[in-house]
Amino acid sequence: MRSRILRDMKARTAVANNELIRQAYRYITRNETLPARTRHQAQLALNSLPTNTAPVFLRNRCLETGHGSGVFREFRLCRFQFRLKALNGELPGVKKSSW
Repeated sequence: MRSRILRDMKARTAVANNELIRQAYRYITRNETLPARTRHQAQLALNSLPTNTAPVFLRNRCLETGHGSGVFREFRLCRFQFRLKALNGELPGVKKSSW
């Protein structure tokens, strides 16, 4: 496997593992009925979490090649790999159109 793919998989597991904690801190910081001190402490705890656990740092990458641009979200394949697999009939429900 390519290192980009492994790095992407590692980042996605880190995001998934810390998602619940991150959501709880975000809820506390945005809840205006709580005291300001509690909200501030939750914001500091949220800032102290590792940066790679934030979902905004994830990038859609091709599962086959690790290519970072031209990736179809639904299939997680880049344009070229999508075309190859579609022509070979490896993608269910996808066929070449002609009109």
